[in-house]
Amino acid sequence: MKVLLIAYDNQSYMNSFPLGLAYIASSLREDAHDVVVYSQDIHHYSEEHLTKYLDENRFDVVGVGIVGGYYQYAKIKKISKAINSSKHRPIYILGGHGPTPEPEFFLSRTQADIIVMGEGEATIVELLNNIDNLKDIKGIAYRDGKSIFVNERRELIKDIDTIPFPAWDLFPIEIHRLIRFSNCTPSDFIMPVLSGRGCPFKCAFCYRMEKGFRKRKHDCIISEVEELKSKYGINYVMFLDELLMISEKRTVQFCKDIIDSKIGVKWYCNGRLNYAKKDVLQIMKEAGCIFVNYGIEAYDDDVLRKMNKQLTTKEIVDGIENTIKVGISPGFNMIFGNIGDNAEVLKKNVEFLKKYDDCSQLRTIKPVTPYPGSPLYYHAIEKGLLEGVVDFYDNKHVNSDLLAVNLTDMSDEEFYTALRDANLELMKNYFDKKLSLGLDQVNKLYNEKDTSFRGFRQL
Repeated sequence: MKVLLIAYDNQSYMNSFPLGLAYIASSLREDAHDVVVYSQDIHHYSEEHLTKYLDENRFDVVGVGIVGGYYQYAKIKKISKAINSSKHRPIYILGGHGPTPEPEFFLSRTQADIIVMGEGEATIVELLNNIDNLKDIKGIAYRDGKSIFVNERRELIKDIDTIPFPAWDLFPIEIHRLIRFSNCTPSDFIMPVLSGRGCPFKCAFCYRMEKGFRKRKHDCIISEVEELKSKYGINYVMFLDELLMISEKRTVQFCKDIIDSKIGVKWYCNGRLNYAKKDVLQIMKEAGCIFVNYGIEAYDDDVLRKMNKQLTTKEIVDGIENTIKVGISPGFNMIFGNIGDNAEVLKKNVEFLKKYDDCSQLRTIKPVTPYPGSPLYYHAIEKGLLEGVVDFYDNKHVNSDLLAVNLTDMSDEEFYTALRDANLELMKNYFDKKLSLGLDQVNKLYNEKDTSFRGFRQL
């Protein structure tokens, strides 16, 4: 079959490489399907351009995947309209974390023919090989006339190293590799890699429905990085796993294998602060790690317990201080509005960020959102704060920086006042530090005749 995969535009100046779509593309191509990628994300094509492209180019299938955000929901409605308006409308398949928890809703809103629920590589191949008999295919929901059917969920792929490497050659890598990330230099070329799938933890706000963690073999990961380095000049890898640091043992062994390979790339990962011990972080640094992104969420033990974070404020402080001491830059992610949150907790969050943030990224605090599929989503429905998926997408979730559901005892007005003041303070702290660094640079230039200075410029 001839398949068009759409990398949708999220209105960023530079879009990260769509890794999930590239895995789908490689799986289809390995099964002898003809795959074309429509890079709306790079070229910022309009939806009218998509309709025209489909009118001028015949495809058997068109596919797109989204996560569950307000922007993605609005975007997929526009893309769906463009697909459904085409003269030679292909079979329309939708996938991703967004539609997986509530497939009936997304089928009705988009008029897609089929939704692939959860992990898609095995499902999409079986689906296209049995497109006329969908009733026995695990992991899909589909429309048949006016009726919607939701099939049994598919088992996860046990050995994810059996999935072929992403189909990089179908994408404009020369553009994707220019994305900037923390502590990169102008000469860095950056690409994402997965070292595993899933997460062993079960935070209340997380809408990931797959259980457990499946790691890749380290030699397979290193081979992928080596190929990216040799083919595309990649020297900075973003490990986009939900959590690379699933244990101290795994992290240390992974770093030892990277060191032994002598691959020589810098990298970033998502980490856990209860595993951020000094010896672990030291070997991570030796292996090339320059940034660890931590999900802190709240600097309060009661709130952490209620969100099932399985983390304490002592572990947070120890882990952040250890990260800074070994010379790795820490990333700070905090959300506000969890069960038990209040203005005092928010103040503690702000003071913590101001104390430790090295300003490698601008960090603000967002409201927690009870995305469909998360425990918080079902809690909000149970408490009468949310009617369901229609209420969530059509009424409540209008912006990720605004409240979808207020889970605190604060009024909405009190909530917004506290969050506004918190983020004003964080932004002032960030830009004051940046100003101080800039003024220091000016003094060094003229007082010390700094010949390494390359001009007053904003990157």
